[in-house]
Formats: sequence, C-alpha cells, structure tokens
Amino acid sequence: MSLTVIDNNTALIVVDLQKGIAAYAPAAAFAEVVAKTRALLDVFRRRGLPVVLVNVTGRAPGRTEMGPPAQAAFPEGWSDLLPELDVQSEDILVTKRSWGAFAATGLEERLKARGVTQVVVTGVATSVGCEATARQAYELGFHVTLAIDAMTDRDAQAHDYSIRHVFPRLGETGTSGEILALIERSVR
Repeated sequence: MSLTVIDNNTALIVVDLQKGIAAYAPAAAFAEVVAKTRALLDVFRRRGLPVVLVNVTGRAPGRTEMGPPAQAAFPEGWSDLLPELDVQSEDILVTKRSWGAFAATGLEERLKARGVTQVVVTGVATSVGCEATARQAYELGFHVTLAIDAMTDRDAQAHDYSIRHVFPRLGETGTSGEILALIERSVR
C-alpha cells in the first residue's frame, strides 16, 4: 500500500455495478467486490462524503477492430444499479456511454462544485471502466485512490496488469480496509 492520506473532501466513485454486467462477471469475485464496495458506501454516506454511482448504457461511437457490439440494444434492466448499492437521494448518479465516468457526463463539474479533491474508485472492470475513470480523474487534477480489492475483471491478467503497472502511475492503491481505516482516522 502506498496510500497515506484521504482528503477531507473525497468522493467514492462506484463503476458499473449493474445488473447486466453482474451476469458476465466472475461470481465469487463480483460478490466480494459488491460487499467491499458496500462497506465503503456505508462509511462515505455516514461521513457525508459524496457518493457517485455510475452505470453504462452504450459505447463510444468510434470504430474499433472488434467492431460494433453483437447486440444493438441491451435487455430491459441491464443498466439498473444493483440493489445492494442502496441508492440514496443524495447520491450522484452518472450514466456513461464510454469506458470512463468523466467523458461527456458532467461529473467533473459536479464534483468540483462540491469541492472534491480526491476520488476513490471501485467497481468493474478493473482494466476498462475503473482504469478509464481513474485515468480521466487523474488527468482532470483529482487525487486518485484505487480500492484494489473492491474491483474485478473478466480477464485476470488484465486485472493484475492494471493493479501492478497502471494504477501506481495514476494514483495511490490500497485495500478497502486500509481506505476505511484512513477515513475513520483522518476525515473530519
């Protein structure tokens, strides 16, 4: 762990913990991510810190070698946030249509209007939504913290690569327990 401080105005960003994605994620790992994220949610809410719940409903319009998705429309309920997240009226809800939570969503402005200086990122997939969100947050000037035990990926090698080689360049990493301990000790 290189995490040493949590700013007093830190937001939790929960990436793509939604019904449609849950069906494709490794079940045991996904359940653990949800449980650890829920623990973070409870503390952030109790401390009055901003919570951002992100879902995805599409993809960026650019051309890729993999081509368009096989399915033109997602099934009903696909983008619904998991009930375990217990959405609250004060939560910031963001719907994205690309990998990262900041692209064309207004999230930067909403967080900066609240004086947020740091973000903690959790969710799925480590190498896609979480990494893209962390990259964007870092590029926008936020301090970035990655809760590495509160994220997972369908590709174990991609998950490991992001945690070992990418995340240390974008911010600080720590477990959800380490992050919770820092919040309890340092956030007023």
